[in-house]
Amino acid sequence: MQKKHKPNIADFYKAVLFPLIFVLIIWAVKLVEVIFDISFVEFGIYPQSLSGLKGILLSPLIHGDYKHLISNTIPVIVLGSMLCYFYKEIWLKVISIGWITLGFWLWVIGRESFHIGASGLIYFLAAFLFVSGILRKHTSLMAVSLIVTFLYGSIIWGIFPLEERMSWEGHLSGLVAGILLAFFFRNEGPQRAKYQWEIEEEFDLDEDDEYWKTNIEENI
Repeated sequence: MQKKHKPNIADFYKAVLFPLIFVLIIWAVKLVEVIFDISFVEFGIYPQSLSGLKGILLSPLIHGDYKHLISNTIPVIVLGSMLCYFYKEIWLKVISIGWITLGFWLWVIGRESFHIGASGLIYFLAAFLFVSGILRKHTSLMAVSLIVTFLYGSIIWGIFPLEERMSWEGHLSGLVAGILLAFFFRNEGPQRAKYQWEIEEEFDLDEDDEYWKTNIEENI
């Protein structure tokens, strides 16, 4: 039988902590811009430019206006909390590699303009959670996949160049990075518990392998 993930309030608080810290940082960055009447846009990703490489690390922290910032806040908290809660053993590796990977790809394929905002990370998180839940065939994680589809399924249109000022390249980079890392980490983190008959089948296969290996060695 499958093991059910037992809800733990302490785990929930820990899972929400990182997304909340991230959200506080991006809001603080915007407030600094407003208070001191400055702009950090030049710290975004500028594709195919050496100076634009710094944006791989910094661009998710910078937003154009409050509308841009608000639209990214809730998805970051929801999807980030899901990642940290259900993948608590590997979430830091996943988000770190994803952050760098999607940023680099955006730097490679993006238009000659400054690309800023956390929307690429949102696409990354949504794609990772959706695909990973399906690959693992884990009841709780598949439920997460369905929730992600219901809440954010419409964001798929964001990977197409439909709006001039929207970084569809960042969305596409995040989506692809999320899918690839879901496959890469499929054997790490939470796994579906195996049924007894599956364990017995594997045991029988191992015994058969040992039998044939023994007979081969005896006949050499």
